[in-house]
Amino acid sequence: MPFLRIFPVLGAIVMVFALTMLVPLGVSAWTHDGAEAAYPLAMLVTFAVGLLMRSAVWRVGRHLDLQARDGILLVGMVWTLLPLFASLPLLLYFSGTASPMSFTDAYFESMSGLTTTGSTVLVGLDALPASINLWRCFLQWLGGMGILVLAVAILPMLGVGGSQLFRAEATGPMKDAKLTPRITETAKGLWSVYSLLSLACVLGYWLAGMPALDAWIHMFSTLSLGGLSSHDSSFGFFQSPAMEWVAIVFMLLASCNFALYFVALTKRNPARIWRDAEWRGSMALLVGSGVFIGGLLLYKGTMSDPLDTLRVALFNVVSIGSTTGYSTVDYTTWPVFAPLFMIMLSGIATSAGSTGAGIKMARLVILFKQAKREMSRIVHPRAVNPVTLGGHLIDSSTIFSVLGFMLVYGGTIIGLTMLLLLTDMPFDTAFTAVVASVNNMGPGLNEVGPAGNFAGLTDFQTWVCTAAMLLGRLEMLSFLVLFTPGFWRK
Repeated sequence: MPFLRIFPVLGAIVMVFALTMLVPLGVSAWTHDGAEAAYPLAMLVTFAVGLLMRSAVWRVGRHLDLQARDGILLVGMVWTLLPLFASLPLLLYFSGTASPMSFTDAYFESMSGLTTTGSTVLVGLDALPASINLWRCFLQWLGGMGILVLAVAILPMLGVGGSQLFRAEATGPMKDAKLTPRITETAKGLWSVYSLLSLACVLGYWLAGMPALDAWIHMFSTLSLGGLSSHDSSFGFFQSPAMEWVAIVFMLLASCNFALYFVALTKRNPARIWRDAEWRGSMALLVGSGVFIGGLLLYKGTMSDPLDTLRVALFNVVSIGSTTGYSTVDYTTWPVFAPLFMIMLSGIATSAGSTGAGIKMARLVILFKQAKREMSRIVHPRAVNPVTLGGHLIDSSTIFSVLGFMLVYGGTIIGLTMLLLLTDMPFDTAFTAVVASVNNMGPGLNEVGPAGNFAGLTDFQTWVCTAAMLLGRLEMLSFLVLFTPGFWRK
């Protein structure tokens, strides 16, 4: 059968994922939170399924390099199956409570975690066992850099090539650039940078006064730009300016290309970071937007203290714009321009190679330069005016890819919004729920805003938002191609 060779790799990834459940199991045993029974069974079932996948077709898949189509299919299957296994601890824990969790809600919550969206259907987060809250946020940390990137680093030990898998998992318009001669070294390097920043973030939260367990939980959500929290009032629970400034710094860092940090460290040249046009664009847009919204709040009289206004505006604008989704206030009470601007910002502000989602700054820059070139051609038809990014020539295939992505991006948002409108959902709720899900940002407006969540959605509406999160995480084209007849032809 075609594509049968991906199953040993898929099984290995599922087995590795099963072992990650040791983390919440350890926390549950340490805190005696009453959820200890949920993890061993979930881990056993997940590991057994992975072992079955790996052994059933081992002789077919061993020592075969993955082709382009194999990598695309594998990525789609991983991001569809892992939320299923990730939902098992939630289903098992809530089955023993007065309010059992439906499969739809559990799958949505797990997809939200792994895709770093940060939407939730749960209420009463402060009363949940510590390990359940940690598992939800740990899923974001795993999904942020992409568990597949970690898998690429261990694929040589499995006798499988990983370059096509890395290309299929990578985000952004330029997927072929290699940071090191060996793709596994690239994957290890990216995870090293991710881990170093994670440790720095935990330390920053702890020094700012956050309890140790909360520091780890919110580090998982911050570095992944996920935004899930262990408190119903999100980051506003802490009421700490120091913690908010720590969060602002690390949300900004995580919004930019981790590969850029990796190169700067290996070359011992931090100036490379500043010279990157995309890095400067993301930073300028996020920080500048925060200052602009702060000025708007002062001008409209929504807030009065300049320093407090700057901090509150920066935190919430950077959080939403970076697709994190934390909130310290109900920003839907601000002038109507502000929340809509923030949601639109979530689609363009993060860099390719970051843990954010949306269009990405690189695509935005390429689109602007292409539009400028077309206008120049109207006046000077024979002029040679190539599109460049960071001093590198952008070829026509990349430009066409960006244009194709933009068409599918817009079509996806319109199509899914219309599906929700069929269910009589209010327009502002439907549109912002889809945009927030596709951009992996989390809260929208109205019912799904920062003062609410997705708990009130019907099953059909929940599945639409689940699909939107998956499409956004895989940048649509890499997933939609699975439904074309040409993909399955030999």
